[in-house]
Amino acid sequence: MSIAVIIPAAGFSKRFSDASEFPRSKLDEDLGGRPVLQRTVELFTKHDMVSFVVVAGPHDAAAFNEFKMRHGDKLGMLGAQVCPGGKTHRYETVAAALGHVPSSATHIAVHDAARPCTPPELIDRLFDAAGRHPAVVPGIEVSDTLKRSARRAAAATDSDPLDLILGTPRARSGDVRISTGTVDRAGMVAVQTPQVFEAALLRRAYGQKDLASTDDAQLVERLGVEVVVIDGDPRNIKITLPVDVGLARAILGLKGSDGRPVHKKF
Repeated sequence: MSIAVIIPAAGFSKRFSDASEFPRSKLDEDLGGRPVLQRTVELFTKHDMVSFVVVAGPHDAAAFNEFKMRHGDKLGMLGAQVCPGGKTHRYETVAAALGHVPSSATHIAVHDAARPCTPPELIDRLFDAAGRHPAVVPGIEVSDTLKRSARRAAAATDSDPLDLILGTPRARSGDVRISTGTVDRAGMVAVQTPQVFEAALLRRAYGQKDLASTDDAQLVERLGVEVVVIDGDPRNIKITLPVDVGLARAILGLKGSDGRPVHKKF
């Protein structure tokens, strides 16, 4: 097997930035002196079954040049290539990176740029399973109760509980989220990455007219191909909010940032 790895990194980190004191990309966060993106790439560049790694950055030319300035040299030293990604959607970014994958690759793995904590043993199990199945993804069984919810405008009666205790009730502003039903969690799994596919299969999946999807396995499923789910790992978190950075540091056994921008550390 010769595995090429695609790492889509073109997102705007909107949820992360909105929840941060200062707007910034989660991929630039400091994990022991190296940015999140570099930690993620390092998961694969030394693996003996990986022959090629491509990181797909922002689509906009100016943003891509800035991305290359921050990450290009270090990723190049690791043996990874960098290319522009999609304009709006993740699947556009993966499609753009596919054009850079050499034809010699027998399999292609797609991994979230914001998952730097993937245990090596999970990657090994995925690659082993990919040698026996055309499409393999890691998944964690859902243990929490699942509910559907919807947002509605807050009514005047929706007062803050603290205000009620203090005797100064005021109407809440904004929306409230309400439960609209409970979902049967039997058989439910939370799917992670990397997701690994036979190269020809993934290319065929991305040759479909409708590429709207939330992950690559969804496109493969539309072809009628069975996707095998193996046990994922709870340590394989995806950094989405600032609090996740601290969790990632704890998982990796790393110290916090000293406050200096990570791309300026040498």
